[in-house]
Amino acid sequence: MAVELRGLTDNARKTAISELNGRLADSIALALAVKQAHWNVKGRNFIAVHELLDMLHNNLREQIDVMAERVQQLDGVALGTVEKVSGSTTLAEYPTDLTKAEDHIRALCDRYRDHGEKLRTAIDATDEAGDADTADILTAASRSADKDLWFLESHLE
Repeated sequence: MAVELRGLTDNARKTAISELNGRLADSIALALAVKQAHWNVKGRNFIAVHELLDMLHNNLREQIDVMAERVQQLDGVALGTVEKVSGSTTLAEYPTDLTKAEDHIRALCDRYRDHGEKLRTAIDATDEAGDADTADILTAASRSADKDLWFLESHLE
């Protein structure tokens, strides 16, 4: 049975589902990139970087759940399988030959910047479509991504 959310047009709902699934794919891809770095990082400040990457992964996991649950609230289907994510993420593929902490951090910074930009675009799209609640969810994800990018970039100073 479909959930009817009062005050949302069909266009707002469809726009939100589409934007959420796009950002969900990127968030899952980014979370996997963070884990790739976490498992393979070596070098100065190893433990600090290793633990930072765990924190970043946990932050992404929280945002992923909130986005996927919002898709369900809007009577959509959250698309989070490896196959769907692989086919729809807009983030650059993460290199698997990196080991140095600084190389991982730079690669992750690039992806966090791209992710943050796309979150902000999705915020505008869902707000303009009339779904302030989804825009708020995406704003929280954007704020988290910006803070995590700051933590990463601070290791490059």
